[in-house]
Amino acid sequence: MCLIWVMAASITRARRSDAVKQFSIFTANRLGRLHDVIALLGSRNIHVLALTVLDTTDSSIIRLVVDDPEQARAVFKENDFALTESELLVVELAAATDLPALMAALLQAEVNVNYIYSFIPHPGGKSLLGLSMEDNEIAEQALRRHHFRVLKQSDILR
Repeated sequence: MCLIWVMAASITRARRSDAVKQFSIFTANRLGRLHDVIALLGSRNIHVLALTVLDTTDSSIIRLVVDDPEQARAVFKENDFALTESELLVVELAAATDLPALMAALLQAEVNVNYIYSFIPHPGGKSLLGLSMEDNEIAEQALRRHHFRVLKQSDILR
């Protein structure tokens, strides 16, 4: 019995290692700051795949997903950005009519959504949603049970 648990844990870790990475950059809310972040990434040929900005009078949080998180992490560290990194569920939607079913699947699983934002159109032509969840593992299982495709970092490379 213990061997099965160890194997399941290692499979879960291996699967999670390719989870989509989201960076949250904490910065002053000032003119040109978003431009600076995007230009810096672009200068290193790092493509922003999804983006959302939360702002207050004095500060902002720039949340983004890129096609090369390892290189982006190095760029952010080189340039002294205050940031956190987290895992994001990315779900493929074939049509806008899939959204109610996606919400129903998450409600049925009784898992809270922290926030959602859409991706810049993917070259594959499908719509993608990035979901920050209370519990990614439970949410991912629920979505897969309802036949949604949950993508990994390797799936979103350009």
